Amino acid sequence: MRIDWYKTSPDGYNAMKGLENFDEQSKLEPKLKELIKIRASQINGCAYCLDMHTKDARALGESEQRINVLAAWREAPIYSPRERAALAWCEAITLLPETGAPDDVYAEIERLFDQDEIVALTFAVVTINSWNRLIVGFRGEMRNYVSKKIQL
Repeated sequence: MRIDWYKTSPDGYNAMKGLENFDEQSKLEPKLKELIKIRASQINGCAYCLDMHTKDARALGESEQRINVLAAWREAPIYSPRERAALAWCEAITLLPETGAPDDVYAEIERLFDQDEIVALTFAVVTINSWNRLIVGFRGEMRNYVSKKIQL
């Protein structure tokens, strides 16, 4: 690890935990939130977060197949229209300089999500991207993460 950032800046860490708590309390489906976290972490190359969120997804009952092919979700017919819209929005926000958050991607989430869900979805993407940048930037080390999530 380059720097013990969460001990160096407990206020910054607590602010991030506040975002995480907001995400946890949203009414979005728990499995959908984990898919978003996995996809953003794949794009950002965050091994720490990939380890954590694939384990959390499995603990919630997500299938190995859906986790394994998530990077190629466009070619895999195993995701619902709602999941596809959320994944497209996740990619658009994660890759914002390249995508500019296209109107057609937004129109699809607007069709399938209500306004509260759109905001929650966007905060979920922002939050995982922030964690990815902190962990990758400071070279956070993978640990033997054990999920505390439970299947509902």
